[in-house]
Amino acid sequence: MNLFPIGQLRAQIASEPPLRDDSKFPSGKIAVFQYLVVGVFVFLITGFWELQVRNPEFYNEKAERNRIKSLPLPAPRGKILDRDGRVIVDNHSSFSLILSRDTLKPEHVRYIADGLNLDFGDLEARLRRFRSRPSYEAIIIKEELTPGEIAFVEAHRDSETFPELELIQDQRRLYPREGLGAHVIGYVGEVSETELDTAEFARYNQGDMIGKFGIERQYNDILMGVDGQRRVMVDNRGKVRTVMGMKEAISGKNLQLTIDLDLQAVAELAMENRRGAVVALDPRNGEVLAIVSRPAFDPNKFAGRIRSKDWQEMISDPDKPLLNRAIQAQLAPGSTFKPIVALAGLESGSIDDEFHIRCGGGAMFYGRYFKCHLKGGHGSVELHKGITQSCDVFFYNVGNRVGIDKLAQYAELVGLGRKTGIDLPHEAEGLVPSSQWKVRTYRQKWYAGETISVSIGQGALTVTPLQMAYAIGGLATGGVWQRPHLVKERKDDARSRRAELNLENVNKVIYGMYGVVNEGGTGGRARLPGLEVCGKTGTAQLASNQFLKGTELGRSMKDNAWFVGFAPRQAPEIVVVALFEAGEHGNLAAPIVRDVIKAYFDKKARSAQPQLQMAGLPGLLTPPAAAQEPREDPR
Repeated sequence: MNLFPIGQLRAQIASEPPLRDDSKFPSGKIAVFQYLVVGVFVFLITGFWELQVRNPEFYNEKAERNRIKSLPLPAPRGKILDRDGRVIVDNHSSFSLILSRDTLKPEHVRYIADGLNLDFGDLEARLRRFRSRPSYEAIIIKEELTPGEIAFVEAHRDSETFPELELIQDQRRLYPREGLGAHVIGYVGEVSETELDTAEFARYNQGDMIGKFGIERQYNDILMGVDGQRRVMVDNRGKVRTVMGMKEAISGKNLQLTIDLDLQAVAELAMENRRGAVVALDPRNGEVLAIVSRPAFDPNKFAGRIRSKDWQEMISDPDKPLLNRAIQAQLAPGSTFKPIVALAGLESGSIDDEFHIRCGGGAMFYGRYFKCHLKGGHGSVELHKGITQSCDVFFYNVGNRVGIDKLAQYAELVGLGRKTGIDLPHEAEGLVPSSQWKVRTYRQKWYAGETISVSIGQGALTVTPLQMAYAIGGLATGGVWQRPHLVKERKDDARSRRAELNLENVNKVIYGMYGVVNEGGTGGRARLPGLEVCGKTGTAQLASNQFLKGTELGRSMKDNAWFVGFAPRQAPEIVVVALFEAGEHGNLAAPIVRDVIKAYFDKKARSAQPQLQMAGLPGLLTPPAAAQEPREDPR
């Protein structure tokens, strides 16, 4: 028998590799596994602590929103009515689209913008503005949806392509067409980030619609209601299954203005295709009957969210349609300032009934020749003729006698150089120059020659149309100035200011203004048969005509035309100011004032005798026939 040699066996065993010690293999793997299990356990415990102990309300609410959704019910704003209760601004029902950001997919944004005719950049910018807000808050991305846009939303929502879209019924502002009353009414818009940082709008949230301009802003808290809410149950795809509850919206309160729509319409028509402003006041109580600024804008473009293109067009328009010229245009008043200069001369004792000068077409003051608007001159001129014929040389002499500081004193007395206090935002103050003003502003002394220009309403003097209506209205009532206001208010709310003036002096000035219209003066175009209309023309240079003569700038910078009028002469009921920019001559602004005054008294007559209306009286918007009148001087 062949036995395997022991030596060979030992040699073979020695040549084979040693066997692995499997007792050491599991220990490393098991250690890793154990650490992993402990880590998972700690993670679960931490999540449980966060969910159940530290902040359970937040996560319970978040989980609840997966099946219950809150949809806003926007509150309608209050209506804006005229003094007779007629609706100026109303609301109309429309559909708006809200976007649920917690289910929004970024790749859907461009497709949504295309389907809804939205600018993709504007939509992205809007979403960025809401990043700081909780994602569960839905945002309105478009108002006033067209039938085609509604069909787009319904089709894609039903197909579950865009479950983040939701239609809600909304009430949107409906403003008058053609910009009627645009500057006084104003418009609404989305509150901006800058406004949210102010105390006035701190209580509002991103996306809220607020009054941004005019009455809409001034009385926003009254007009703005309280939004409601509708809670609905939705499925995992966002589709509404059940209405869980509803909190009704509370409408804003209606607001009645002092504006008379009939007078407003007449003033708007008179300023059609012109640049300027018209203001009509009741000087007895300060009620604003009409206020117009042209060119205007369409507030309906703001009723939703204005497009960037429309906004850029408005702010880049050289005619500045967003400027409320009635309360913000600060311009030289020209000769409409002369009644105030006359009052200053009489009250200060600088002139009297015997004071007269000779006008030969100009006069020399402090080494400079100042022209009169009438080349041949007016001859011998006293106070009444000076006002009636608007003689510049006469008022050069009056102003020179009174001095700049006395002129400033009486200008401020009648309300120039400061805000009237009308209930509109952003009213301008104008400027009444004085010796102290020049030292404070320019660190220079006042030169007597500068007073000559101010005495005819030029130089550094600037006013707004509202200020001029306020000033002349108080003068016409014997020295009582009622604060202009646009909303009906109780008697104890009205603010008045009284000055102790010599009524004989006041009557002399008023008599001169009567002569302007009715005695062959410069404002004959404002005359109305059977009515004692008083007034004053004004032609105001934007720069020296001598400097601009023959230049391209001179052809574009035509003089502004002013006219201020009131009626009747005794116990006036209405005062009207018209600013016709680039109108060149004050007498061309007179018919605008005449038309508004005529509309006021025509309406008053019809109200007193309603049977005459049935007899076929002309309508309020029918322009009055031009009266036969003598040829006037342009001032």
